[in-house]
Amino acid sequence: MNASTFVISIDFELYWGVRDTRSLDSFRHRLDGVRQAIPRMLRLFEQHHVHATWATVGLLFCRDRGAALLAAPSERPGYENVALCPYRYLEQSVDLDERYHFAPELVELIASTPGQEVASHTFSHYYCREAGQSMTAFRADLEAAIRIAAARGLVPRSLVFPRNQWNPDYLAVLAEHGITAYRGNENGWLYAATDRGGQNAVRRMGRLFDSYVNLSGHHTYALESCAGELPFNFPASRFLRPYNPRLAWLEGLKLRRITRAMRHAARHHEVFHLWWHPHNFGVDIDQNIGFLERVIEEFEYLREHEGMRSLGMAELTEALVAG
Repeated sequence: MNASTFVISIDFELYWGVRDTRSLDSFRHRLDGVRQAIPRMLRLFEQHHVHATWATVGLLFCRDRGAALLAAPSERPGYENVALCPYRYLEQSVDLDERYHFAPELVELIASTPGQEVASHTFSHYYCREAGQSMTAFRADLEAAIRIAAARGLVPRSLVFPRNQWNPDYLAVLAEHGITAYRGNENGWLYAATDRGGQNAVRRMGRLFDSYVNLSGHHTYALESCAGELPFNFPASRFLRPYNPRLAWLEGLKLRRITRAMRHAARHHEVFHLWWHPHNFGVDIDQNIGFLERVIEEFEYLREHEGMRSLGMAELTEALVAG
């Protein structure tokens, strides 16, 4: 258990992840880019033998609205804010463009690429800290996610809570259904799991600055610190913030922020856990892929000189259990 580990988890959600905060017209360009970005990420990972966990919204396994409604659980979330409910949207949207809501071919591409783990991001992008959610509805949602994955021959063993709203009350439900790992949040007030209302401007601005300057630490950790009851918590270390032309002059600082944490993890035999969404790469694709290549180059150096390994979340669980 002395080896350091580079972990990547990717929250794959298409429009389901932003449906309640962004109009489709305002986000369409990013979603269009996802279908170019994912194959490029996968080629990069395969070329460099990098493993990754793709936390995938269950609805993406479906081919169309009809299939989605058939796969949906009968128990629906009772959010007090009805706009959060994806089923209301699914049933009432007049023109539901399949490109932005369903992607079974991309799920298959991920699953068929060596070293890539298809994990769960719940079935419906379920919000575990919003008013009106319940354990009963969450259990039904998770069971729907597991069923639809099983229909493709996949067994999810890891999960990422949507909006990072991880809820300790629900961990037993994960364990009941064979989920052995989840991604927790970085330590500290900036990254605390809250409902949407708790994600205020001060937190968002603090996280932005923390992407470029070390305000909160490296957020790396010893693997053995994650031991305990299943599911294991493998917290995030850093969000890979996408390229922003207005902040292009800070790209060097962003890279240094990440690589210094990676080096710290390598030298102290710890875990560094990087995450992002495919839609973060949906515009400025060349710049974002180029930045990822530089991160992977750093990993390859650390693999060669410090023995750092690349593992998905399920593999990390196996490593922790094996001791």
